[in-house]
Formats: sequence, structure tokens, C-alpha cells
Amino acid sequence: MSTPVVAQQRTKASDFAIDRDNIAEVPALAPGRAANVMLGRLRQAIENGIYGDGDQLPAERQLAVTFGAARSTVRKVLDQLEQMKLVTRRAGSGTFVNYPGPPHHSLNEVAALVSPLQLIEMRFAIEPYMTRLATIHATSGDLENIENVLRQLEGCRGDQDVFTQADCEFHLALARCSRNPLIIRIYQQVNMVRLHAQWDRMKKLILTPEKIAEYNAEHRAIFEALLHRDAPTAVELVTTQLEHARLDLIGADRP
Repeated sequence: MSTPVVAQQRTKASDFAIDRDNIAEVPALAPGRAANVMLGRLRQAIENGIYGDGDQLPAERQLAVTFGAARSTVRKVLDQLEQMKLVTRRAGSGTFVNYPGPPHHSLNEVAALVSPLQLIEMRFAIEPYMTRLATIHATSGDLENIENVLRQLEGCRGDQDVFTQADCEFHLALARCSRNPLIIRIYQQVNMVRLHAQWDRMKKLILTPEKIAEYNAEHRAIFEALLHRDAPTAVELVTTQLEHARLDLIGADRP
């Protein structure tokens, strides 16, 4: 993939902020404080979706440099995260996030009440601006991840379940590019509604192989706009795709 040079934004060192592709180094801290800061920031990054479920955390060496801590302190913090069941550590491979999100029992109840058109209304409210932010903040790593998801979409061969799962991941990846934890969390909830059992009927009615191919052509165009940092085009394409989805839902709901 040919990817343009991406200007990555650095957070202030005094904020001790975590960014999955560019972790700002912080001043050296006392051992106890370094451990507390590291634990708090990593936990926050995982729970806010900066690091998604299955993502790999930075290497121990990088975390040690970032927080001015000893490797033994880093290992202690990773042990604590593992005890919290937020990460899984694999010998020889690294540390991986094991956190699909907070319990959403009440959201499951809401999902059963939300109609397909109501969900589209919610997506219209957040996705265009979310996509604008994605064109500004997406890193080369983000773009590579989105392209990998796009390959899954284009290789689904008309499989409705595979397409639906990958489609949710594509738009969640855009949300993560916004670098806004609240947008990420909201879109995780949107996806929970999209994957609710009540959508199975609509999925079977709408997602023909031809319609999947049309949606994937739109996904590809959105990705190309991201590559070129073309925010107006990306926003227009996402809005158009949502309008197509709205019309498809209206058509499928007719007797």
C-alpha cells in the first residue's frame, strides 16, 4: 500500500497521555509513582478504546522509556493489568488487549427497542464528523488496519455474517481514528445494536451479493479519500452510504 507521510500529533508530556501510535515520553518519576501513572494511563487507554480488543500494547522496553521506569516496574504493571483481565500476555509475542468493552446489559435492552431507521438516524448524527476527524488524525498504522479490514470486506464472497462483522469493524476503525474516546465508546455501542439478533431479518433481505458489492465499492472510495486526506470527499461518501442504507431499509420494510 502506498501511504502518504502522516503527521502524527504529540500530546504534552505533562499529560502522561497514551496514543497507540505515538506514545509521548514523560519525565522520570519515582518508582511508585511511575507504576501508578503507567497503570492508570494504560487502563484508561484500554477502557476508552484507544487500544481495541486484540491490539498489542507497546513493548516493555518502549513503556520503560516512555514512563522513565525500570523494566521490572513495567512487568509489575502488566501483571496487574492481566490480573484485571484487561490484557493477555503471550510468551515471545507480547501483551495483547483482552477487553471487548464494559457490560452493556441495559444497552441490550435498548437495542431490542431501536428500529433500523432509528439506528441510521444515530449514525447520521455522528459518522460524518467522525470521518472528518479520521482524515485528520489517522496514522499510517490506522490506514494499514483499515485496509486489512477492507480486504476482509471485499473477500467475504457474499457471506452476510462475515460482511456484517467486517462492516462494523470498518466503521469502528474510523471511530478510533478520531482519537476521541467518547466517539469510540459511542460507536462501540452503535455496533452492539447493529449486531443485535433483531437485525437478522433485515440482513437477509438487504445483503444480496450485488448489494454487498455496492457497499464495498463505497468502502473502497472512503478509504481512498482517507489516504488522500480529502475530508470533504470522505464525509460526502460516508453520508451517501448512510443514505443508501436508509433507502435499503425503507425498501426492505415494505410488504
